[in-house]
Amino acid sequence: MRETTATGGAGAGPPRQVRHADGRVELDPAAAALPGNGFTNEDLRPVPVARRTWSTYNFLALWVGMAHNIPSWTLASGLVALGMDWKQAVLTIGLANLIVLAPMLLTGHAGTKYGIPFPVFARASFGLRGANLPALVRAAVACAWFGIQTWIGGEGIFLLAGKLLGESWRTAAEFGGYPWTQWFSFLLFWLIEMAVIARGMETLRRFENWAAPFVIVGALALLAWITVKAGGFGPLLDQPSRLGWDGDFWKVFFPALMGMIGFWSTLSLNIPDFTRFGGSQRAQIRGQALGLPTTMTLFALLSVLVTSGSQAVYGEPIWDPIALAARMESPAGILFALLTVLVATLSVNIAANVVSPAYDLANLMPRLVTFRTGALITGVVGIALFPWKLISDPHVYILTWLGVVGGLLGTVAGILIADYWLLRRTGLDLADLYRPGGAYWYAAGWNWRAVAALLLGGLLAVGGSHGGPFPADGLVPPLKGLADYGWAVGFASSLLLYVGLTMATGRGGRARGGHG
Repeated sequence: MRETTATGGAGAGPPRQVRHADGRVELDPAAAALPGNGFTNEDLRPVPVARRTWSTYNFLALWVGMAHNIPSWTLASGLVALGMDWKQAVLTIGLANLIVLAPMLLTGHAGTKYGIPFPVFARASFGLRGANLPALVRAAVACAWFGIQTWIGGEGIFLLAGKLLGESWRTAAEFGGYPWTQWFSFLLFWLIEMAVIARGMETLRRFENWAAPFVIVGALALLAWITVKAGGFGPLLDQPSRLGWDGDFWKVFFPALMGMIGFWSTLSLNIPDFTRFGGSQRAQIRGQALGLPTTMTLFALLSVLVTSGSQAVYGEPIWDPIALAARMESPAGILFALLTVLVATLSVNIAANVVSPAYDLANLMPRLVTFRTGALITGVVGIALFPWKLISDPHVYILTWLGVVGGLLGTVAGILIADYWLLRRTGLDLADLYRPGGAYWYAAGWNWRAVAALLLGGLLAVGGSHGGPFPADGLVPPLKGLADYGWAVGFASSLLLYVGLTMATGRGGRARGGHG
């Protein structure tokens, strides 16, 4: 059963949209295609319902593959470095991922219902041109993350290959502060990533399907190996928190919680890039709910257990799984560890940090930039940012980098969710998301209400940022107290500001858009 509805707006014979019995919407296959203009290309067009085939397992595998990576592993270790014990660290990570799951499901709904990627979804609230603003914010963050993950993958090749090839590999002539062999490993891993993404989203889906169980097996094998060598998990689980459970703990807990939310706040925006291929809302909801909070929490626990075993064996906790794997003596074990590191890092980096900016850059210049071109640009920019400095200090990594990123992206999420769920009740005019002069054109393609909410919400969320590269008193000293709650402040303030401005000024019938 399906219901065909003519879309609104000016112009003769606009494409019609079809609503299926399960609630998913597509443009009528029998109608004329979307016209070619500066706001559409093949990668940005709605995915036809016939091609929305991702099942619960596909989404579950996507999250298992993305969560099982080196930065996820070191999240718990970073929190312990800040003074938490293992229970506090795992609790913080588990709670953060339950919280970020909510906006993930809310924004993911639009992808499955309409088959649209994140930058097109953002057009409903920001306007056809204004959507480039949140898209570029998201793309910039993704490029930095891409560089971080690529450096980690290259480091894995360098260290583990050095174990097999000998001392000359690790002590080669230096260039830019690192051996040339490490730069070579970095470039090699980058080329592998580009080769996978160049084959498109279907290749990514197949890769995630087998990468997810492989990485789990690899992590459990590392746990089994260190357990045998340690004769148990060692003393780390018995070490008390340096913070206790009083005021000192809460001073660290809230900014750390915002940082943990910030870790996946990127995906809470661009999850429609994946859910647009969803076979049903049930598939994307169940797959994400089963995949994100459970996987991240269990992986954090696994990292603590393995690290505690390393302390028993080597007399010091080795938080970096690459460095730990390099302690192996068996060539077969080292090769298996190297393959696991490569698959784990590839899995998260391509899915989380290449897909989104590729669509975002295509949205900026649809006539010039395709998905593949956008992926290549992401790869180049990610290298140019020199992002390895961001993870050299857990204070900078968790409390500054993740906190600021979470605050900014939480602001965007608040606007998207307010517009789609509170004001439009999930009803969008699909064709007008691609058509100048339609329901989402606003003022020359910009919705000033969304831009104002973004700027004001972003100021409240990150204006008080302090420490690391920021002044000790904060960028805006009166806002310093809000910086520790950046994601929550950004999300709530932008949501309220956007709803308030829209209700106070009105948008007119055309701007309301849509057929549910």
